[in-house]
Amino acid sequence: MVKIICALFLLMVACQPQANEQATVSFSGGKWIDLSYDFSEETLYWPTSEPFRLNTDFEGVTPGGYYYSAYSFCSAEHGGTHLDAPVHFAEGKWSTDQIPLENLTGEAVVIDVSDKASANPDYQITVAAIEAWEESNGPIAESTIVLFRTGYGALYPDAKKYLGTEERGADAVAGLHFPGIDPAAAEWLTSSRKIKAVGIDVASIDYGQSKDFKTHQIFYGANIPGFENVANLDKLRGAYIVALPMKIKGGSGAPLRIVAWLND
Repeated sequence: MVKIICALFLLMVACQPQANEQATVSFSGGKWIDLSYDFSEETLYWPTSEPFRLNTDFEGVTPGGYYYSAYSFCSAEHGGTHLDAPVHFAEGKWSTDQIPLENLTGEAVVIDVSDKASANPDYQITVAAIEAWEESNGPIAESTIVLFRTGYGALYPDAKKYLGTEERGADAVAGLHFPGIDPAAAEWLTSSRKIKAVGIDVASIDYGQSKDFKTHQIFYGANIPGFENVANLDKLRGAYIVALPMKIKGGSGAPLRIVAWLND
């Protein structure tokens, strides 16, 4: 009898899912939500970065009688909907091409702080705001992608409203006003919740008036990549995220196509 009980116990243990196993995702009976802005002459960039340019190499009917079009583009890594690789602010950490796909895909939660951000363009998301969300939704699970909705996505691409200034150049940086994540909240998320990526619907995970970009330093020092200028966060509360950047070898970031799968 003891042998039978032991055998049954071992079988039950073997059948239990392991802690590091990924949940099965069924891509049927739901829909995709695009969380990316187009890249065009309207794309918003940091005041010190060059804007997006699309050059026509050829467009029209060829001598062979068929239509053909081809273009070349120029873009800074950090503009529009884009990835921040950890090496952007942390020496020796992952570059764009080194980030494992597991850290760019997975279950996500959306924490809505738009009520606070709408009242203060320099608002910084606090630990208390995250804890208040957890009181209603439960603790953020380990290896979750955390997305913050400030409501500023509704202002894109109006530079004056979205960034706080439409001026360009180094002097314009002082005029940046938009919400971000408080460094204390970044420290708490990396140590207490161990998330695998963070995103926000403004131009930076640090608020516009930041001088030391401490939130960048904390997240990226922990090899947690960031997604900035994320679109359409008003359309989801939680979802399965796929965030695939241009794979720039040694890059500190890249244009990003990020999408969310919502089950019905």
